[in-house]
Amino acid sequence: MEKFFKISPKDNVAVAVEATETIPFGHKKALGDIRQGENIIKYGYAIGHATSDIKAGEHVHTHNLKTNLSGIVEYAYQENHSADLKKPALTFDGYLRKNGKVGIRNEIWIIPTVGCVNNTVELLQKEAQQKYGSLCDGVYCFTHPYGCSQMGEDQGYTQKILAGLVNHPNAAGVLVVGLGCENNNIDVFRPLLGDYDPERVRFLVTQNVQDEIAAGLKIIGELAQQASKDKRQPISTDRLIIGLKCGGSDAFSGITANPLCGKITDEMSARGGSVILTEVPEMFGAETILMKRATDARTFNEIVGMINGFKEYYTAHQQVIYENPSPGNKAGGITTLEEKSLGCIQKGGQAKVTAVLKYGDTCGEKGLNLLTGPGNDIVSTTNMTAAGAHLILFTTGRGTPLGAPVPTIKIASNSELAKRKPGWIDYKAGKLLENTKIEDSAKELWQLILDVASGQKTQNEEHGYREIAIFKDGVTL
Repeated sequence: MEKFFKISPKDNVAVAVEATETIPFGHKKALGDIRQGENIIKYGYAIGHATSDIKAGEHVHTHNLKTNLSGIVEYAYQENHSADLKKPALTFDGYLRKNGKVGIRNEIWIIPTVGCVNNTVELLQKEAQQKYGSLCDGVYCFTHPYGCSQMGEDQGYTQKILAGLVNHPNAAGVLVVGLGCENNNIDVFRPLLGDYDPERVRFLVTQNVQDEIAAGLKIIGELAQQASKDKRQPISTDRLIIGLKCGGSDAFSGITANPLCGKITDEMSARGGSVILTEVPEMFGAETILMKRATDARTFNEIVGMINGFKEYYTAHQQVIYENPSPGNKAGGITTLEEKSLGCIQKGGQAKVTAVLKYGDTCGEKGLNLLTGPGNDIVSTTNMTAAGAHLILFTTGRGTPLGAPVPTIKIASNSELAKRKPGWIDYKAGKLLENTKIEDSAKELWQLILDVASGQKTQNEEHGYREIAIFKDGVTL
């Protein structure tokens, strides 16, 4: 196997598949002499420019490479004439809810309206899991610090995300637990749920009962007994919604794991399913590629609004728009935001962009949906869950135990990570560097997705890694 991997014929750098004396694993070397000011090309696109002369074979990284990005960009719509690929839908064994929605788990969820009852719901989860966990796929609570002392849009973010969790069809039953005096009290929150099933969604105001644990356990017991009657049945994959996320990326994320997810995106789109791509700041520098794939002018304009809106969010907080790659990203070989973004959007495959969702919106369109939100791992996985994702494909090159409330399939971009952290990783995409064809790997991953949708547990589920975090952009009273 060659020690360096060239991604595109246009590239003037290659990635180290094995560490050498001068080039760390995952880092870039120059394939020829590069003059100061000349663009560095990777993935066939510029990822920045050389800040000094670079000789052939030299290490290319933060010491001699700088981003080309700055300010707000003007965009122009180009009509998309690409043909839609159509394939027949397949099936998985899921749960058909009374309201017509589809779930891939039969769990009981406990959702606090406010952080004041976090310990209460954790106690309820522990006792209810022991008493009633065998009647369903488990009892889980999702704590957070918000729901009070928030104003306007900030409180709206909290309410939208919590409403999305309450309405998520992976939960056969939901207990919403409030304190009673919070801004987001149950009387205020309930109307945001829309037309909900009162047999499936129950409420508890802890200030109104003498023993909130006993009262909560009684309700959860009733929900669990009801859930025990639900049975899996064949469901078409055109009802499936998959979220896409990368966290702790390395230089191979954009070469192995993310392009592999791109194959799944194209497969889902062709079979009539829905895919959600978020992490807006990690589209900066590669956004025009997504814009060219907009299904129409309206979708194009919504992508432009999403991108520029997030840039304005940075500017409003007096932060640098393009200072993104984390220390872990840089240690793994990623130098600039363009490089990270070009690798990140590989998860979107070649599918048309059919819709743009605001933070807290619910996915309702088939095909590739772009969801407004930050790149932060916990915030974005929560965002996709609230938007309706049944499961999440989470690629990583550095490794993380993080899990969403829904099954989170961890895909390692390199084989060393998969070997070192088997309790975190569900699929080894590093095999693509070991003479495995991406088409064969995509078939394996697709089958794993169908198996997980039909009940097979992911590592995050096996080990209890389930967290939520809500985006905050406002004052605290």
